[in-house]
Amino acid sequence: MTLPTAGRAWHLTARPQGWPTSDGFELREVPVEAPSEGQILVRNLFLSVDPYMRGRMNDVRSYVPPFQLDKPMDGGAVGVVLASRAEGFAVGDHVLHGLGWREFATLDARHATVVSAELAPLSAYLGVLGMPGLTAYAGLLEVGSFTEGDAVFVSGAAGAVGSQVGQIAKLKGASRVIGSAGSDDKVRLLTEEYGFDSAFNYKTGPVAEQLKSAAPDGIDVYFDNVGGDHLEAAISAMNVHGRITVCGMIAQYNATEPPAAPRNLALLIGKRIRMQGMLVSDHAALQQQFVSEVSPWIRSGALKYRETVVDGIDDAVNAFLGMLKGENTGKMVVRLDG
Repeated sequence: MTLPTAGRAWHLTARPQGWPTSDGFELREVPVEAPSEGQILVRNLFLSVDPYMRGRMNDVRSYVPPFQLDKPMDGGAVGVVLASRAEGFAVGDHVLHGLGWREFATLDARHATVVSAELAPLSAYLGVLGMPGLTAYAGLLEVGSFTEGDAVFVSGAAGAVGSQVGQIAKLKGASRVIGSAGSDDKVRLLTEEYGFDSAFNYKTGPVAEQLKSAAPDGIDVYFDNVGGDHLEAAISAMNVHGRITVCGMIAQYNATEPPAAPRNLALLIGKRIRMQGMLVSDHAALQQQFVSEVSPWIRSGALKYRETVVDGIDDAVNAFLGMLKGENTGKMVVRLDG
């Protein structure tokens, strides 16, 4: 088979101030190298767009290096091996790796994982069985110290992470699970399909009032994907010895001014609340346990998931921008042609 010598890749061409716009990105043709010893060449089939990528567009020190200007961007991807010079990887294998945002990727095989299209749809390895799924699992059970009988509140609950947090909490015996989302359709999805006990549209009224109504006896665990007024409301609703997992703060990712909330952090003292940030990379030791416990739930239908699929690498930036605006339900993925 003739291997490709060139392919297209998205480049960041300008660092956004506030909300990113499509004119800060450019799809360019780049050379594709044949694999050397220990490497594989992959044709990408699905690309992931995720909230954390917005932070990588800023030139600041963080837990993951920023995207370089005028260089190919990267992120989660699933593809098929076109050529291999690495033991354990054969032509035709499907692999999960970190060189997304492009059509073809040549990488060290040690940075790829073989996945099975028979066990789950390939896109699932970017979502429910991938990084977002492990984030939900570890963030609720390990960071949030969830125990049976806890009442749980999840913000951004219709997204890839939030929807899984709520369902895992229900499967593990939560007394009540409440979610917030940005549309009435998403609210119905949470209660009618995902089994949340209550959900509300944060755009239709003050979050604090809606949460108090949904959780009159308070909450024990808050899984934060949003920050801002959601975090302030959760602190007010939190029971003594409550736990907060801070996974994301999408409400301020594009802000140009400091957030007004939370203004009630002093409540952490009297309520003895534990608030802890999390990075999924710290919980890699849970990967095997996560897959072995969650996979049967998915196969049986006990744990449901949704994906929003955008077709074509040309629309990858539009998919990313749409995800930041909440246009997705569940995991946002880009399906490449071919």
